[in-house]
Amino acid sequence: MIRPEVKDLVSLGPFRDSSEADDDLMRKQEELLKSIKPPVSDQEAKELVRLFGPDDYFGGAWTVLHLVESAPGWPITECLTDTSNEWINRLKARATRAGLRR
Repeated sequence: MIRPEVKDLVSLGPFRDSSEADDDLMRKQEELLKSIKPPVSDQEAKELVRLFGPDDYFGGAWTVLHLVESAPGWPITECLTDTSNEWINRLKARATRAGLRR
């Protein structure tokens, strides 16, 4: 099950480059991020990893990273396939360092 606040956040699209941030969009994303209480479901984690952009997006990417890691089935292999994204690589490395395997 995916909660409405996760659906709403994902529907706003991936995080932009911080240098191209839109204040109104960022406020909406921040409000939605704050409303998502961990743990997230495995399905929510699969949706949230789609938000990662090219940088930390004023800390928003770190918040998403911690939410994703709260999923009960973490690490979820299909969330770790886009190795062109530094945040996916960071999640993968953190899971490896923690000794987590799926």
